[in-house]
Amino acid sequence: MTTLRTTLAKFFMLSATALAVAIFAGCASNLPPAPQSAASPEYSYKIGPGDNLNIVVWRNPELSMSVPVRPDGKISAPLIDDLDAMGKDSTSLARNIEKELAKFIRDPVVTVIVTSFVGPYSEQIRVIGEAAKPQILAYKQKMTLLDVMIAVGGITDFADGNRATILRTGNDNAQYSVRLKDLVKDGDVSANVEMKPGDVLIIPQSWF
Repeated sequence: MTTLRTTLAKFFMLSATALAVAIFAGCASNLPPAPQSAASPEYSYKIGPGDNLNIVVWRNPELSMSVPVRPDGKISAPLIDDLDAMGKDSTSLARNIEKELAKFIRDPVVTVIVTSFVGPYSEQIRVIGEAAKPQILAYKQKMTLLDVMIAVGGITDFADGNRATILRTGNDNAQYSVRLKDLVKDGDVSANVEMKPGDVLIIPQSWF
């Protein structure tokens, strides 16, 4: 009797799982395809935690230095205790630093150069599911789906690549279908699309 109950329980569990997958697959197939072009022409890089900045203060080499952006998004430098850097471009941050230094020196001229790139969390590309190496990537202007696939090492043998989706957090969480199998396995460049800051690439597992 126990064996029969266990068998029936497994059967119903598998049936429920199969139904859930079928429903998900049906929903995924009804999503619109991701647009080929997505990048904004006015995009400028925003500084994020983990970035390294080279701060150059003209005619004041003792105030010039390389600093990391802390996990809280702030930086510390000579004569500057805590200054918000996250979400700013290098020019805006340079102007903010000049305002702080103007309290101590006359007419400071500051240049900020980003030397390593991570970017703010809201603009990072996240790859989850059946990627060979699921990970978080820094967004780059004109970054494409193929660039992302190269960075994560492609898809696994268990991936249902043509059921993959992009969750576009910067566009009210709109979802689009993408054809990863056609792109990665078959070399179909028509399946390549541009990414946007904050995109989440979801690669489901194939159950068949």
